[in-house]
Amino acid sequence: MKKTFTLTHDTIKYPRLVEAVKHEVKKYLKRERNKALPKGVDFWDFDCRFGTTEAEAAEIHVSQINKSIDQVAEQQLESFYLEILAKAGIRTKRDAVWGGVDESQGEADEPVAATNSEERGDSPEA
Repeated sequence: MKKTFTLTHDTIKYPRLVEAVKHEVKKYLKRERNKALPKGVDFWDFDCRFGTTEAEAAEIHVSQINKSIDQVAEQQLESFYLEILAKAGIRTKRDAVWGGVDESQGEADEPVAATNSEERGDSPEA
């Protein structure tokens, strides 16, 4: 989707136009995500650009689209440009993303809690 949205209309109020744009974007993302994935692909990823014009558009993350539209609404701009291009995404292992830190392994010095009553010393004396 490469589109310049205009937020002016004779009879429709500005807040309703903003909500209509958000709804259209949400519908587009859902439609793209529901398409069949090619072999070897884990998910659909999106390249997004947002700006007042196509020339001024900057890259943003998908999660920032609604926030960017809200900023346009606060500034009462008459139009903005939004580009959303679907691409195949492959999940990477957490080690590759976070620099090899494995959070599931604790330090050797950490105390381990006792799990049964004998280990805790709660056994009844008979």
